[in-house]
Amino acid sequence: MQIFRSVRFVVAMALIVAVATAVVGAQRGGQRILVGTVVPAGSLWHETLQIMAQEWRRVSDGAVEVRIFAGGGLGDEVDMVRKVRQGQLQAVALSSVGLSRIDQGVACLQIPLLIDSYAELDYVRDRIAPTLEARIEARGFKVLNWADGGWVHAFTKEEAHTPDDLRGTKLFISAGDPESESLYKAFGFNVVPLSLVDLVTSLQTGMIDAVPMVPLFAQLQELHKLTPHMLGVRLLPLVGGTVMSARAWSRLPAEHRGAMLDAAHRAGTELRSEIRQMDEDSVAEMSKRGLKVNTPDAATRRAWTQEMAEIYPRLRGDYCPADIYDEVLSLRDEYRATQ
Repeated sequence: MQIFRSVRFVVAMALIVAVATAVVGAQRGGQRILVGTVVPAGSLWHETLQIMAQEWRRVSDGAVEVRIFAGGGLGDEVDMVRKVRQGQLQAVALSSVGLSRIDQGVACLQIPLLIDSYAELDYVRDRIAPTLEARIEARGFKVLNWADGGWVHAFTKEEAHTPDDLRGTKLFISAGDPESESLYKAFGFNVVPLSLVDLVTSLQTGMIDAVPMVPLFAQLQELHKLTPHMLGVRLLPLVGGTVMSARAWSRLPAEHRGAMLDAAHRAGTELRSEIRQMDEDSVAEMSKRGLKVNTPDAATRRAWTQEMAEIYPRLRGDYCPADIYDEVLSLRDEYRATQ
């Protein structure tokens, strides 16, 4: 724990130095953009940010430099959203957890079993994105791109097949995310709010025994060693995105903003197919190392779908705004009607 505190201290000091350097750079005519994220350094998500950083430097003729702080060293997503608001960071790459703290409309894309394929997600998100972006920008943030995290599965210490099996576990949920906490409680799950940085320790001590997580992140954290079972039900597609302080965005060179936004969009989509493929690859790799995938039969799958759908009306206007909920549901049904 002392080592961890020391690492956090070093990273915090690095941020202070970086902020000071950014101020000096701005005074000299250049601009340095500090971006925070909890994604691990070297991951595909981190690579997406690096691609954006390289492109921003290129299209701005070196006038804009992006520095990325990966791995959650600056805190969890809620912490980093606060740092952007305070001007300590200019941008942050977030999952739906952090995005929902800016605007709850994003949460409408994160309802369990509401969306069941990437094609369906693309159809819905592409059409709802302008509305969500307008809502987020009204709260002082510029949306640079949208990203994927993979399909959330439940990783458990003991076998779980049915909704009741999962309700019998102590399920991890990110601390500081009251919307998701209320969502899981609405479905009857026993949640334990914790910081992501305490995830592994909490599994080791028995504070939790189940984790809703995308396979790629689970593999990077080697969760299969502590939670050797994965429920073969795709609970929801984890969405994410990169947002920037609207104030910081307005200070970027006006002549370069269009090209920079295009570059950010390309970075968000360029690795999308690879990230999606990593879902399957990560499960395959963890299975070689002892992970057991518990795939439910048809009757159990129907039970999951039916039990989740019964809760949906309670989420409208509570977990997520009623108008966004209605539009997401309408778009999903519109897509299914064409198949």
